[in-house]
Amino acid sequence: MTRIATDLPVTIEDIHEAKNVVKQYGRKTPLIQSMFLTAKTGGEVYLKLENMQLTGSFKFRGAYNKIAHLTEEEKNRGVIAVSAGNHAQGVALTSKLLGIKSTIVMPVTAPKAKVEATEGYGSEVILHGESFDEARAYCEKIVEETGVTYIAPYDDEYVMAGQGTIGLEILDDLWDVDTVLVPVGGGGLIAGIAVALKTFNPHINIIGVQAENIHGMTASYEAGKIVSHKEAATIADGTAVAVPGTLTFEVVEALVDDMVVVSEEEIEAAMKDLIQRTKIVVEGSGALATAAILAGKVDKYVNNKKAVCVVSGGNVDLKRIIDVIGHFSVANELK
Repeated sequence: MTRIATDLPVTIEDIHEAKNVVKQYGRKTPLIQSMFLTAKTGGEVYLKLENMQLTGSFKFRGAYNKIAHLTEEEKNRGVIAVSAGNHAQGVALTSKLLGIKSTIVMPVTAPKAKVEATEGYGSEVILHGESFDEARAYCEKIVEETGVTYIAPYDDEYVMAGQGTIGLEILDDLWDVDTVLVPVGGGGLIAGIAVALKTFNPHINIIGVQAENIHGMTASYEAGKIVSHKEAATIADGTAVAVPGTLTFEVVEALVDDMVVVSEEEIEAAMKDLIQRTKIVVEGSGALATAAILAGKVDKYVNNKKAVCVVSGGNVDLKRIIDVIGHFSVANELK
C-alpha cells in the first residue's frame, strides 16, 4: 500500500531545492515517445533519455547536488567515491567543475570506457576488487584512514534528491503519466523519482526493474527487510548492487508499487532494439526498463496507459555493443 510520509529520508522540498542547484550545469534531458514500444504495447510509451545527461548518465544530478552542499572544510579534504562507473563520472566532473580533488575506487571489472572517462575528468582512479561491494569496502577503508570526504553513490539524502529532479522533469513534459519504469541498483534513482511523482499523484505506478543475476533491492522488497542477492555477474553492471541502501530501501518500501527482474538475454535484446529501432545507444542498466516491457513483464502497468521508461545511462564499451549485435546477427543467420 503506497503511502506518502513526511518522515521519509528525502522530501519534495529537497527535490525542488536540488532542481535549482543541479540546473547550474545539468541538462534537462529529452522525453520522447517510442513508436516502436508504443506499437508493441498498445499504450503510449516514452523514453526519458538520461543517457544524454552530462557524463552520459543520471548520476551527475545526485553527485552534483551532494558535492555542492558540502562545507568548505569537507571540500578541502577532497572527495572519494566508489562506483562501477557512472557515479564515478558524476563525481569526477562535479569535482572538476567545483575545483575539488577527487579519487574514485572502481572494481577491476568496471568497463574500460567508464574508467577512461573518469580519468579524463581529472580524478585519480583506484581499481580494487572483483565486485562493487569489494570496491566499496576498500573505499571505506581509505575514508577511515585518511579522512577524505565520502560521496555515497545512492544512500544519501542529497543524492536521492538530485536524482528526483528527473521526476519533476517527467511531470513537466507528461503531467498525466500513468506509469514510470526505473532501473534499480542501490535505489537512489527510484527513491528520488518516487517521492517526486507520488507527491504529485499517489496513483502513478512506480515500477523498479533489476537483473535476475543481481537484484538486492527486489529481494529486499519481497522479503520486507534488507537482504542480499547475487547469483552471477550481469551485463547491467551499473546496477550490480547485491545489498540496497538503508535510506533508499525505506523509500522504496513505502512508495514503489512493484519490482520485476529480467534475464541477461532480455537485457541484451532491449539494448539491440533500442539501438536498431530507436537509434539510442544504451548500457545494460539503461535498457532494464525497456527489457521489462519487451519481455511482457509489466503489461498491466503499460497496456492502454501512458508509460515512461527511464533510460538511465549510455556509457557502454564499443566491444560490448559489438558483442550484443553480433549475438543477434548470428542467431538470425541460424534461423
